Amino acid sequence: MRLCVCLVLLSFILCASADVPFLTRGAHFVRDAVGGARDMLRAYQDMREANYKGADKYFHARGNYDAARRGPGGAWAAKVISDARETWQSGVSGRGAEDTRADQEANAWGRNGGDPNRYRPQGLPKKY
Repeated sequence: MRLCVCLVLLSFILCASADVPFLTRGAHFVRDAVGGARDMLRAYQDMREANYKGADKYFHARGNYDAARRGPGGAWAAKVISDARETWQSGVSGRGAEDTRADQEANAWGRNGGDPNRYRPQGLPKKY
């Protein structure tokens, strides 16, 4: 009986320790995704605050860049948020497919580690 109890306890310990890396990776992904969503929100709020003509693509690239630097979860959040925003915007704003394509190009540029300053317009305050 003692041997059975010891084997059962040992099995639980082995199973629990085997799952820890999986749980840790999952937790990191979720943490990065939440942080990435915050990065995207901050870029959006900065864009609204700056209200600077021609800075839209810069803030797209910057939000995606900051989010993706967090890791796979941040990159995933940036892609989901960017795609959802562009899908919604293309149907509502009437800006057209060309603007959506240019926004998605800036999103991908930032998400893939490209320098967001490529899209920075001259005269945009250094605060951003």
